[in-house]
Amino acid sequence: MLKKLKIKFVAITMAVATLMLCVIFATVYSFTSRSLETESLQMMEAIAADPFQMDRLGGGGEQVRLPYFALQIGPFGEVLASGGGYFDLSDEAYLQEVIGAALQAGGSSGVLKDYGLRYCWGGSRLSRCLVFADMSSERATLTNLLQSCAIIGAASLLAFLGLSVLLARWAVRPVEKAWEQQRQFVSDASHELKTPLTVILTNAELLEDAACDGPTRQRLWGSMVSMAQQMRGLVESLLELARVDGGVVRSALVELDYSALASEASLPFEPLYYEQGLGLDSQIEKGLRVKGSAAHLKQAEEILLDNALKYAAPGSTVELRLKRQGQHALLSVASQGEELSKEELKNIFKRFYRADKARSAGGSYGLGLAIAESIVTEHGGKIWAESGGGFNRFFIQLPAL
Repeated sequence: MLKKLKIKFVAITMAVATLMLCVIFATVYSFTSRSLETESLQMMEAIAADPFQMDRLGGGGEQVRLPYFALQIGPFGEVLASGGGYFDLSDEAYLQEVIGAALQAGGSSGVLKDYGLRYCWGGSRLSRCLVFADMSSERATLTNLLQSCAIIGAASLLAFLGLSVLLARWAVRPVEKAWEQQRQFVSDASHELKTPLTVILTNAELLEDAACDGPTRQRLWGSMVSMAQQMRGLVESLLELARVDGGVVRSALVELDYSALASEASLPFEPLYYEQGLGLDSQIEKGLRVKGSAAHLKQAEEILLDNALKYAAPGSTVELRLKRQGQHALLSVASQGEELSKEELKNIFKRFYRADKARSAGGSYGLGLAIAESIVTEHGGKIWAESGGGFNRFFIQLPAL
């Protein structure tokens, strides 16, 4: 799929580049052709307007000078005079032939393709002047222009091809990473679901055995419930992430007391921390108000506190802080423990990413921080992590009212 996506990207880029080059070269060719034609006609009209000064037409001046010859024609079509230093004008049959072709073509000016000449009429009915200009140099110029455009176009397309391949790789790289992370998650989730399903099925088969006594049945039931709860945790995480991505957060934004909400969210964790031999030190500045969804902001804080509960060093104290910082409310959760690497700090908020893959057995699927990031982003805030001095710190910054 990714290979096809790259090919489509390159094909679209090359099609657009080819179309643009064709338009540019066609425009240049058209303007050049019209410019040469206009300059040629201006020169010929100048000659036709002064047929008696043909000997001086090869003189100086800034006008374009092309190989030409001029014929002064009488009322009966006879050639009264001729001039021009670029052609042999002694062949009267040829002269009468080109005059007839010009008369047959009609118009005050035109092109005789069979002779490679452009003609222009001037003078009066009694004594008209017919000027012919050789078009070979004009055609040679246009031919050279076409060749140059072809060479430049081919070189440009090759450059665009290389550039489009590089751009395709760059553009698809995030998709590749997301695809790889999703494949890894599907593999992990399948394993996590397969194991409890196997345990549940095995225990159910054992429960059907008539020889199974009471204590054994109780143990089997407890194991089945534990496995079912583990499966439910994964499914609920996926559903919550889908709900957040679906925009339910924005539809629930109201003005609320963030200080009271933060205090309320931390209360259920105090006994949990106590049971794990950890301390929870909360310092919350009062009166901070934000616009948000109470349920989702509470959930984001709970994710950070739960994360600290899982990874904090034994016997340490987790610090919960909420204070005003300029025009923002800044919530932080700091815990002692093994410091996160730069790579982990970079990836820890990505979906399906787990810094400690062994934690998946305990109900961690790499979705909690991704959910928190989505919630904070929907509130117009920012979430990030820092690590140093033996502490891992997570921050949530929201616009304060």
